[in-house]
Amino acid sequence: LNQFVTWLLLGTLVLHTFAIGARIWLTGRPPVVNLYSSAIFIGWGCVVAGLALEVLFRMGIGNLAAALSGALTLMVAYGLDTGDTMHVLQAVLDTQFWLSTHVVTVTLGYGATLLAGLLGTCALVHRMWVGRMKSVKQDAKTAAGVQDRLYRMTYGVVCFALFFSFIGTVLGGLWADDSWGRFWGWDPKENGALMIVLWNAAVLHARWDRWIGQRGFALFAIGGNIITAWSWFGTNQLGIGLHSYGFTSGVLMLLGGYVLSQLVLIVLGLFLTRKELVRA
Repeated sequence: LNQFVTWLLLGTLVLHTFAIGARIWLTGRPPVVNLYSSAIFIGWGCVVAGLALEVLFRMGIGNLAAALSGALTLMVAYGLDTGDTMHVLQAVLDTQFWLSTHVVTVTLGYGATLLAGLLGTCALVHRMWVGRMKSVKQDAKTAAGVQDRLYRMTYGVVCFALFFSFIGTVLGGLWADDSWGRFWGWDPKENGALMIVLWNAAVLHARWDRWIGQRGFALFAIGGNIITAWSWFGTNQLGIGLHSYGFTSGVLMLLGGYVLSQLVLIVLGLFLTRKELVRA
């Protein structure tokens, strides 16, 4: 069954790749010129990363992450769809080089951070499921092995997220210097990108210094979903700053619901940790 799912995902990935390629050919632009196209591209990147994880670990989690992330991002894109209309780019965006470097790179950072959060959610759900199923409790060694591999997956994806988000943010500063004559201006979108870099760096340093364990790492990865969602959508809804050319009606309420769902997951994880400590 897992092999069938892998081939099914590969087939849909080929179709997804063809659609992105067709859009690039029609527009003559990289596939990240607005929120709609960025959602499609992030979904593509998450599916590729999920399949790569499946090849490395072969436990079904990579396929699950690829399927969920791909489906969720395409649902987001569907909500942002404007039909067959392809709007004229803002003057500052009318550049092939920076769209192909900064925007693509920072978008990959978004995707990697979201994928890490999804893997963290999988780790949390697995831990809760193991705690409830008596039959699974008897095989503690297997459960611990699954948790360890989930942690290794999440750790690797967070490393890639930091790499792409940092490089993308630096490239964005260079683009800002080229367009507006300053590298950094504390614009909301710039601050959002910096928050992703700092969050991923903080998560890795907390793990390296052993301030958090595998459970804490998973919860911090879920927190990265909130930071990324704000940087991706929230900053556009403020209506201020040089980057505010992506306001979308109705997004703020959906964003609030998503943030609330991630906070609920984090609180559940903390409650589960406290419960286990009391038992110990």
